[in-house]
Amino acid sequence: MKFSVSREVFEKLDNVCFGVIVAKGIDNTLEKSEIIEKLNQAIQDCEEKFKDTKVKELEDILYYRDAFKKLEINPNKFMSSIEAMLTRTSKGKGLPSISPIVDLGNAVSLKYMVPLGAHDIDTLNGDIEVRFSKEGDTFIPLGSEEIETLEDGELIYSAGDNVRTRRWIWRQSEQGKITNESKNIFLPIDGFTDNNYESVISTRDELASLLKDIFSCNIKVGFIDKNNTEFEID
Repeated sequence: MKFSVSREVFEKLDNVCFGVIVAKGIDNTLEKSEIIEKLNQAIQDCEEKFKDTKVKELEDILYYRDAFKKLEINPNKFMSSIEAMLTRTSKGKGLPSISPIVDLGNAVSLKYMVPLGAHDIDTLNGDIEVRFSKEGDTFIPLGSEEIETLEDGELIYSAGDNVRTRRWIWRQSEQGKITNESKNIFLPIDGFTDNNYESVISTRDELASLLKDIFSCNIKVGFIDKNNTEFEID
């Protein structure tokens, strides 16, 4: 099984890059107080730092908004996941605790202001790929049973014809969500080589270290850009 990014993606966004973590052998059923503390601290830091700020005007967020425009995605209608989280926390609305893995990922994502995905490897139907959608691709929104059919040309995370994330880093699907039963998880971090590369790598390395220390799981890390478009998950 592998993770890959289509060459066509780099033709649109030549500077896009992806930090990669594969974590295997996780027990996501146990409540971890240290993770809750990290999440709460990250939320508090964002609320204090950005309470009088327009999140969409932050330099780190403009990178993603500009990329959305290149992809013909309206960033005002479809905010990237990191912009949505920062907007929510800056208004004092916090974030819900979902599960240890998701909470830890959100804490580190907020700290470095980069989007972070999480996919249950055991629910993948084949390789996972970042590519443009084609006829026949389907998506089930998180928390829903309704099947959406995509048009051609939308940037997605996919596993076969099953869409795992719509509009690149906007919204994940019901099929690939992390649950308490998830044991093997693929975590991509999306960024740009000439803008926030250091944040992508710092997020990857800090989260990988925390996962190993807290869950005593097996960790594999990688990196994808236009010069290296594939990563072996296992």
